[in-house]
Amino acid sequence: MALNPARTVAELEELRELTGDENGAQRVAWTDTWETAREWLRGKVGETGATEQIDEAGNQWFTLAGASERALLIGGHIDSVPNGGWLDGSLNVMAGAEVLRRIAAEGRPPLTVRLVNWADEEGARFGRSLFGSSAAAGSMADQKELRRRRDANGVALPDALREHGVDLERATEARSQLESAAAYLELHIEQGPVLESLDLPLGVVLGTFGVERHQVTWTGQAAHAGSTPMDKRRDALAGAAKLALEIRPIAAEVGGGAVCTSGSVVCRPGIVTSVVETAEQLLDQRHLDAEQLARLLALVKEASERFAREEDIEVSWERIWSIEPILFDDALIELADESIRAVSGTSHRLPSGPLHDAAEVARAGVPTVMLFVQSLRGLSHTKLEDTKKDQLELSVRALDVLATKTLARLAS
Repeated sequence: MALNPARTVAELEELRELTGDENGAQRVAWTDTWETAREWLRGKVGETGATEQIDEAGNQWFTLAGASERALLIGGHIDSVPNGGWLDGSLNVMAGAEVLRRIAAEGRPPLTVRLVNWADEEGARFGRSLFGSSAAAGSMADQKELRRRRDANGVALPDALREHGVDLERATEARSQLESAAAYLELHIEQGPVLESLDLPLGVVLGTFGVERHQVTWTGQAAHAGSTPMDKRRDALAGAAKLALEIRPIAAEVGGGAVCTSGSVVCRPGIVTSVVETAEQLLDQRHLDAEQLARLLALVKEASERFAREEDIEVSWERIWSIEPILFDDALIELADESIRAVSGTSHRLPSGPLHDAAEVARAGVPTVMLFVQSLRGLSHTKLEDTKKDQLELSVRALDVLATKTLARLAS
């Protein structure tokens, strides 16, 4: 069976119809729609003869046995954010499925080839990204905090996992899945504007930004909105508002691609007639350099303390999650560069600001690399997310060339 990239595009469109609506993709992990997508994937991969396994963290594995137990992994995630795009994560999986079909049709490969659909990459329901890959990588050290996590409806994370056959206490046993891994490849839409600005279809990812994610809680004093003079208020929202604006010049000062985002502020008592007593603010900070990421965090903390003094309120910080910057494997970066030039003539190397499962796999010591394909207008996590179909097909070809080169290198 020859590689058929057009089939990948057709299957992605089929998945969009099956698990999306007028607002976009609805494949949020640990939901019925997500399970529908996994069942659909099971049917698509079944023809390859690969055996399926769901591991202790809910990751879905399809294994094509080779002459060696050493394994080439190709991965992605089929879960989405609410009202998400049709390509984020699912392109990785379906391109991998097409490569797996081509390899299976040619007979027994020199190494075992495994396609993995990671569980809950997005963290959309419970705010914990990279759930399945961090469990497999052995970096899930926040079990106690995970037990306390609840979704918007008050459902506890352990209870939601249990409904889908996953026991949180055993999730880290998924580490056994990487014991035979010799390399990991992942294709993803860029989710940014760089490749489009360069008029290039494909790029090689050097690594992923480190991330610091915190909840900043501001505490003031509730008071009547009509009877409390402006200069007598202890308004918690004032601190959060000042910080939301201050993170922009701080990111510019740190430079090197630093980004900082205030993604949410929840105010209490949350009524129009009261000064805000508490404001819970979510901050996300990212950088490719660990020292600069630490500097970014320190500067924002200093600013928050200054604003607390100015507004006569209190501020406290709680880390939600963090990951250090991860650089990908030099040898695989070279192979990826060769593969892209083989199918498109020109390549480009760039870092990734968004998180990816590939970072967790690399963190576990598995040689890893990613390919990016251009995102139109740099948009993702929205129904407007898109990539030209000819570029999608080109990306499948690039992944296939990379898989062939990687197998040959590992088998030599």
